[in-house]
Amino acid sequence: MKQIDKNENAVTIRTIAKMANVSHTTVSRALNGSALVKPATREKIAEIARQIGYVPNISAKSLVTNRSYMIGIFFTNLDTGTSASFLTEVIEQAQGLLPKGYSLSINSVDNAMDGQGISVSNFDGVIVISQSESDDEFIEYLHKTGIPLVVLNRVIERTDINNYAIGDELGGKIATEYAIRMGHRKFALIKGLSTFESSKQRTIGVKEAMSAHHIQIAPDMVKQGDYKSKSGNVLMRQILSSGSVPTCVICENDDMALGALNACIELGYQVPRDISIIGFDDMAYSKYLVPPLTTVRKPTPTIISMGVSQLMAIVENGQQDDIEQKVVDPEIIVRSSVLNVTADK
Repeated sequence: MKQIDKNENAVTIRTIAKMANVSHTTVSRALNGSALVKPATREKIAEIARQIGYVPNISAKSLVTNRSYMIGIFFTNLDTGTSASFLTEVIEQAQGLLPKGYSLSINSVDNAMDGQGISVSNFDGVIVISQSESDDEFIEYLHKTGIPLVVLNRVIERTDINNYAIGDELGGKIATEYAIRMGHRKFALIKGLSTFESSKQRTIGVKEAMSAHHIQIAPDMVKQGDYKSKSGNVLMRQILSSGSVPTCVICENDDMALGALNACIELGYQVPRDISIIGFDDMAYSKYLVPPLTTVRKPTPTIISMGVSQLMAIVENGQQDDIEQKVVDPEIIVRSSVLNVTADK
């Protein structure tokens, strides 16, 4: 078989067609997995494509299939509340799950609603990582366009859109219940961004668990953070200088817990001997902190996998039979940042 330089610019579908002695239409169909091409012919064409290093021209392919091979992923806001660690985690997982040839376009709902030149017609499908009810108008707009759509992270109050969410309220509850089982009764809470539904639900869970055990948290021990590590540091300093230091501080994400932990170190407090800290998310770095952080593992990989799978099924099939709506429960990950105070009694 004739060998062709893999760097040669002339490697096209017509090149493969000539080598395989078939029409370029047959090659195009074979490379797209069409059942109209005999299996033996498909295998022959695929082997030639591998040998010559053929890379599909997605732009040309999109003209034939009427697809852009681009999936839009929209976060509520890229500047406020969405931590770099969460952003990176979501993007890496989503990109890794997309079929070969597809790319992600990263956007924010805020920018889209501000009319910053984002056209959803450029996408084959859209994933909304929703963190606030303020996204509802954009979600409704997408739904009306008919574009394949999934909404992840937040529970949305409608039954006509695919929705895979995280049980944030349960997460706040199990974090608090774990600390209570460890003997803690004197708490502080560093909340996340006030406009984000995740923070609201986690706070509800924390307070429900405390109420069930007849524990009251002092109003000045409830601090309003913004999901950034700096706010965790600043607010922990306020807590430690209050004159009534709690035994356990619950932070509504790991980034704020990291900031809180650093504040303790800087002020000479030992974690967990002097004060315990619980986070939320279980980011990749959390197990490497000193001490390793006890936290609530958010099932982000699970909802991303569910969402991408459902979205691509709609994109590939051109329609969907059933709407899926699921809430996935988080779990407590016990490490070394919470002291068992009952052992000292």
